[in-house]
Amino acid sequence: MGSGTGAAGGGWSRRRFVGALAGAAAVTALPAPAPPKGTSGPEESVAAVTEQPSAKPSTAQPSPRPSNTPTGPRPLYLGTYTSVEGGGKGIGLATYDTETGGITGTGTLTGISNPSYLALHPDGRTLYAVDEQDDGAVTAVRLADRKVLGSRGTGGAGPCHLSVHPGGRWLLSANYASGSVAVHPIDGEGALGERTDLVKHSSPAPGPGQQGPHAHQFITSPDGGHVLAVDLGTDTVYTYRLDQRRGTLTEVSQAHTRPGAGPRHLTFHPGGRHAYLANEVDDTVAVCAYGPSTGRLAIGEEQSSGSGAGTNYPAQILVTSDGSYAFLANRGDNSIARYAIEADGARLRLLGTVPVEGDFPRQIAFSPDGTLLFAANQKSSTVSVFHVDGESGELRLAGEPFASPVAVCALPL
Repeated sequence: MGSGTGAAGGGWSRRRFVGALAGAAAVTALPAPAPPKGTSGPEESVAAVTEQPSAKPSTAQPSPRPSNTPTGPRPLYLGTYTSVEGGGKGIGLATYDTETGGITGTGTLTGISNPSYLALHPDGRTLYAVDEQDDGAVTAVRLADRKVLGSRGTGGAGPCHLSVHPGGRWLLSANYASGSVAVHPIDGEGALGERTDLVKHSSPAPGPGQQGPHAHQFITSPDGGHVLAVDLGTDTVYTYRLDQRRGTLTEVSQAHTRPGAGPRHLTFHPGGRHAYLANEVDDTVAVCAYGPSTGRLAIGEEQSSGSGAGTNYPAQILVTSDGSYAFLANRGDNSIARYAIEADGARLRLLGTVPVEGDFPRQIAFSPDGTLLFAANQKSSTVSVFHVDGESGELRLAGEPFASPVAVCALPL
């Protein structure tokens, strides 16, 4: 679920924040190239870019960087809710300094209705957005000129996540409200074709406090042979085999958490044989074993999110590219938990937590080189940036958080 807990009663739930699904959407943005200079919007199909006065960049001290790290400003896309009070007008455009982590706002990408999550095509030329409403849809945007290439229905309600298969030919999306996953073809220009498959999670029965399935994430395994759907409502991670010629799904296995865990987000270790699952409802994380040949996932025992005594909802877990450390965003505790990854990925050891310096960190993301970590803080409408020490896994705040309306995602390019 995009905005909070899926548990019945209480919490910062998607429905409590956004209201009825119809006409409401949580925005999560993905990095895309900076808008071309001189872009105008004569066509209705071209999203408008509105300029804003340069915001004062957040200040920070530079940290040592790898010799192959690009320097200077880099593009950053900022997601927001567009249909709630205090939300943004579209996808925020910004840049970040690779040395200091300072963010400078540059405008807003308008003309796209209620995008709640975005994904970038592997070739970097096309951005895909979900429209999280009752009649869910996915939209393609060509980044060179911001032209909308069209939208396609997901066949479900409240799509909250999408990703592009590494081969670049298929778009995978998860319909939260209706608990289903969809597949769309991608043509050579990046445009989407009609849906090739739709699978609803009808078994097992919903977990405690849930009234139905809630597909929250749909991703590809590191080996590329399987796609996995995380469902908060059924306490299950489903593994499918994707027919890369026809775009159809065949279920091959299910992995179940303990009842009421509410799994939200899965991230793989770079070794490809382990993954880490953030459980939103029972405030835990779990190490999973994964078999590349079979696609089977085995979920281990839940362990601490590092949160304190108050209510907390884990949002997203990241793993460093070398597989040494993991970071978990904690909404409620308002912290980032740090873990050492041991035993070739088979064990997480909690090192402690770092205050996120914001309220309700909905999403976290690394810069491409892994030296910066961005946290989108939904309730405080800010984005915090941290320097990442690759040797120790320590996080150091990079200046004052950047103001961004109802920030739900900040993804750097």
